[in-house]
Formats: sequence, C-alpha cells, structure tokens
Amino acid sequence: MFTGLVEATGTVLALNECGDQAQLRIALPFANELALGDSVAINGCCLTVTSHDSESATFDLLTQTLKVTSLGALQLDSLVNLERALTANARLGGHFMQGHVDATGTVADLSVLGQDHRFEVTLPPEIERYCIAKGSLAVDGISLTIAELTDSSAVFWITPHTFQATNLRGLAKGSVLNLEADLLAKYTEKLLRKS
Repeated sequence: MFTGLVEATGTVLALNECGDQAQLRIALPFANELALGDSVAINGCCLTVTSHDSESATFDLLTQTLKVTSLGALQLDSLVNLERALTANARLGGHFMQGHVDATGTVADLSVLGQDHRFEVTLPPEIERYCIAKGSLAVDGISLTIAELTDSSAVFWITPHTFQATNLRGLAKGSVLNLEADLLAKYTEKLLRKS
C-alpha cells in the first residue's frame, strides 16, 4: 500500500528491453536503505527491487506493466516520482493506493496561475466513472484532489511545494501519466453491481 505522498524523485539511468519485458534502473536517494524484494512505487506503479547498490535500484517490468503503464516510454534522465511502501506506524496523509495502475491519461494543461499551477489531465472512461469533484485520484503516484471534472478530464490546483517535490516540474502538454482510481470507489461499484 502507498499514500500518494511522493517521498522523493529519481532519474532513469537505464531502460533495457528483455524480449517482451524490460529492466528499469533508477538513481534514487534512499537506495542504500532498500532490500531485495522491497516495493517502491515508480510514478505510481508498484515495482519490486531486484538489485541495488548505494545509489540506484533495478526493477523488472513485466509485459503487462509495459502494456498498462507509461513506464515503457521513459527516457534516460526522465524524472520519476518515488514512494516506498507504507509501514504500519506511518501517518496516512494522502489516500490509500495499491500501486496498480488502471490506465493512462495525458497532460492537457499545466499552466502557471499566480504561485500555483493549473493541471488538467485527460481521463479515459474507465477512470472517469470513478471520479468525483473533491475526490482523490492518483496521477503518476501523486495523491491529488480533483478540483473540477469535465466530460473527459480532471483539473487539479498544484501548490508550489508539490510542483517542486514531484515530477510535475518536468512534464509538458501531451506527457503520458499513470492513473489509479480511488480504491473505495472501485469496491463500491463492484458491491453495488452485485446487489
């Protein structure tokens, strides 16, 4: 489980194809604190540490991961959001996330307004149905509150801290993003469908 409070950012050192799969190596500030098998959310996608040294960690990307997420499009030096798995004694400041990406969207707008940023993300129908105004949505692993919903997008207002502490500062219009809908909304839909 994750909270969507980005712990740090890292940079892509390598993305090597291995047949239908790939191996991703990330420079990250807490590499020396990791152990084999640890879970780390990379842009909101839960990945398992397969090797590490004092400055980087390597993760395997399965065929399904490459198909569902934006990770296969990462480039050398791409900035990524990082969050280690939630511990039992940690504060829960964002919202419950599994690190299971549901779909991708794209940046429709990222503009400066005063000291804040207006951030608009396109939503595919399989995500939009779980979204409500003032509800939560994980965007590249960031727990964000939806300020406004349109028929095909969500608008967020980004504080200066969030903009500087995440990969948002490296995005542009058209950038592809990982989306994870609210876990409670998905369970509620399934329960109501069965009644």
